[in-house]
Amino acid sequence: MTEGPNPDAVGRVAAEHLGPILYALEVCAKAMESAGREEDVRYYRSLARLLAEAGGSPRGVADS
Repeated sequence: MTEGPNPDAVGRVAAEHLGPILYALEVCAKAMESAGREEDVRYYRSLARLLAEAGGSPRGVADS
């Protein structure tokens, strides 16, 4: 029986791979934009913004 994700481990992996994660989220946002799915675009970009701010990246990286 699992207890769910380990927040420390998830945070560590996310921190180690933040750049590629932010890039992948932007690729998803661009695909959703092309499909006219504006709600999904906002979701992916806001998620990227939260991760970038938590990771200490300068503002503007996830705002594209």
